Amino acid sequence: MTTPFLNGDNAPYKSLVWPGLTLTRQERHLLLHIPSPIDSLSSSIHGGGMGKIDRIANIYVDRFYECSHPEKDVETLFQAWGYPLESTAGLLTAVRLEYTSVSEEAGEDASVFCCTTAGVSNGARAGSERTTFPVYQPGTINIMLMIEARMTQAAMVNAVITAVEAKAAALADLGIRDAENGLVATGTTTDAIVLGVSQSLTYPIQHRYCGTATDLGGAIGRVVYGTVIESLGAAGVSKL
Repeated sequence: MTTPFLNGDNAPYKSLVWPGLTLTRQERHLLLHIPSPIDSLSSSIHGGGMGKIDRIANIYVDRFYECSHPEKDVETLFQAWGYPLESTAGLLTAVRLEYTSVSEEAGEDASVFCCTTAGVSNGARAGSERTTFPVYQPGTINIMLMIEARMTQAAMVNAVITAVEAKAAALADLGIRDAENGLVATGTTTDAIVLGVSQSLTYPIQHRYCGTATDLGGAIGRVVYGTVIESLGAAGVSKL
């Protein structure tokens, strides 16, 4: 694992397991450049759902950001930066970009890259009684999970489930609590994820499952868990 942009270091991070996959820190956003279009499944504010993407931008906004039209705001920024609207996924984060954490694993049937920005000021427990909000707010734990492998759509959904379980496990192990009721948090009120899959034919098998009992699911769990812990640690959050 690494925090590539901590202490003012802005050198691009080049993936060790996926040739051509590059993470750069721009003035107010992270840009993950993917060497060729990939299948995606995401909850991103722009480019969400299922589709094809070749880049992801994780955009910093402060806690006073006015959230009435986030989709339009992201589109306007992409146009200003010259990013194609049809193939760029866009996330919003209130976490300082220097707290970015990256972890990677390579295997015989898949390689995994994970980039996370995490904060827990609005920790929340799913399933508990708490205040809810009718409008969008910028993400607190944003996960960009890239998998160099062949996967079915069902396995992609399974991968998201495994990633979310790993995120919740990290928060539990840190003792993070729901900001309202004090129960163990499973996330925050504004988490988001972008899953990307290369569907590369260089791998011998197509993954049909991606739970915690699979090799790929195990790798996903480790990189997500690790980056959530490391990103929060960079921000000064330790076990309570």
